Amino acid sequence: MKRRVFVKTSIISSAAAAILPQIGFAQLKPNNKTHMYYELRTYILKDANQQRLVEGYLEKAAIPALNRQGIANIGVFTELKPSGQSILIVLIPYQSLHEFETINNRLEQDKLYITEGAAYLNAPATKPAYERIKSSLLKAFKNMPGIELPPKDKRIFELRRYEHASEAAGTKKREMFNDVGEIDIFKRLGFKPVFFGETIIGEARPNLIYMVTFDDMAAHHQHWKSFSADPEWKKISAIPEYADSKLVSKITSTFLQPAEYSQI
Repeated sequence: MKRRVFVKTSIISSAAAAILPQIGFAQLKPNNKTHMYYELRTYILKDANQQRLVEGYLEKAAIPALNRQGIANIGVFTELKPSGQSILIVLIPYQSLHEFETINNRLEQDKLYITEGAAYLNAPATKPAYERIKSSLLKAFKNMPGIELPPKDKRIFELRRYEHASEAAGTKKREMFNDVGEIDIFKRLGFKPVFFGETIIGEARPNLIYMVTFDDMAAHHQHWKSFSADPEWKKISAIPEYADSKLVSKITSTFLQPAEYSQI
């Protein structure tokens, strides 16, 4: 049986259709009336052979095929300091839920994709390409409706997930980012955020996920120190309704480095 790259599920399709009407996706950047959706995919791998197979598929087959479909700025990352075999994290931006919903069918019509990805797509059950894929579908924040590319210098990334005790707490935390100025503080202090998204389908909901960029770990420490001391942040976080103890129940932070062929 041919191994599917993009998992088709009626649950995802139905949820996607309920969240946003189908809209066009010809342009590469969202306009002022829309925002992007992100598929955040984590490949769980058991050894270097699986990593080589998945990375070869992403570099030679998946990313070129997605680019041919007008989907740009695809990120591929490995862990900065893995404790064992590194996971692979892939970020795929979509202009709409319709684009996300129909990408499988369009890829299946791409003969070059099928040919270049054959080793991955047809990997046997006795020698699978990966152990599992964990995927989340994220909705971009209104005040950062699309991906912002950092400079292509030497850099590391921090992927942060904030879990909330309730949907109401999640709404309030997103309000801090969008309406009260938290995103602006990140940008002013030079965090170079790549995206902010609310998880609408995925594990550990309700949560939000975002990615920021640093030159190295020393710069990471200095930026967060500056953030904690920032007068505007102190002013916002001192408002009782915005206390993190009420809005964020768990923070998960993953440090990443881009693959050579990553478009982010």
